[in-house]
Parts: sequence; structure tokens; C-alpha cells
Amino acid sequence: MVTALVVYVHPRPDGFAAAVRDRVLAALDAGGHQSTVLDLYAEGFDPRLTAEEHRLHRSPPEDKPQIAAHVALVRACDTLVLVYPTWWSALPAMLKGWFERVWVNGVAAQVHDDGRPPSPLLTNIRRIIVVTTHGSPKWLNAIQGESGKRFAKRSLRASVNRRCRVHWIAFYGIDRSNLEERERFLARVSRRLARIL
Repeated sequence: MVTALVVYVHPRPDGFAAAVRDRVLAALDAGGHQSTVLDLYAEGFDPRLTAEEHRLHRSPPEDKPQIAAHVALVRACDTLVLVYPTWWSALPAMLKGWFERVWVNGVAAQVHDDGRPPSPLLTNIRRIIVVTTHGSPKWLNAIQGESGKRFAKRSLRASVNRRCRVHWIAFYGIDRSNLEERERFLARVSRRLARIL
């Protein structure tokens, strides 16, 4: 059984991103998996890294009670599912801020003073699934460098289990899509998750 943390990022509770989130949760439920949803907008998460947090960056996470609940969720899951729209060819600021504030020293990795590379600490995470939408077509996203995919497949993998698999499920060209195309994408999300999980 999978223990999934679904991090959902969109300011509108009634948009297509919410339909994607619901499809992800339905797939997890259909597979008999356990899931927790972290809706960053709904909870009013503040993505801004404060001067005090920056000052305490090398301090242990126990010195940062403001992120304790999120740290507990990240440490408890074996599957991280990110559901978000790609804006300006990258993660939304809300999600980027979540990583900057929560995936800190002592949580995501242990920074060493002797020059060694940081040691990963979230070795409980063995699977990362990204479900995202892009307003632009795939070819344009490729020219722009696919920063969201690079972040998931390279940056995040430095903090998780070394055998972690990253799955990328993207809907390109959503700005010009019709209802039938959006329904096909939702069906693809269900099929892919059934195979992955």
C-alpha cells in the first residue's frame, strides 16, 4: 500500500486543476492507497522565506515550529504527488516557496561543514509523481528548458531515496484545449496512476 502526500497548488477551488487533483485522489483510493492532501492555497500557506528563517537555515528543524506539520507529512509519505499548473515555464511561486521553507537543512538533506555534498534525508520517498498543465505546446516548453521536469527529476531526487522513480504527467496546450481534450487528459491521469501505483 502506498502512503501518498498530494501537494495541490492552485488559487481557484473550481478550476481544471481541482478536477486533476480529484482524479489523482480517486486513483489512489481505487488502488486502496492512503493519501493526505496538502492544499497550499486553502490553508493560507505563506511561501515567503522570512529573514529569521533564512538566518536559521542551518539550524535543526526542531527550531522551526512553523513548518512542523508539513515536515511530519513529508517524512511520513513514501510517494509525493505534485498537482499544479506550470506558469511562466516553472513551478508556481506558492510551490517553490513551499520547497524553500519546508525542505530545509535537517529535513530534505543534511548539509556538511567539511565540503561534502549534502546527504539526503527523505529516503522514505521512493516515488515522485508530477501532474501538471502547460498553457504552451510541448515544443515551446522544450525550448524553454522544461524547468519543472528538471526540478522533479534532478533537484528533488538529490533529497529522496536513491532508487526513487519520477513520473511526469503533463497536459500541454491547455489554453487552447477543448472539453474533449481535457477529459482525455483526466482519463490518461487515471490510467497512468493505475500503472504506476
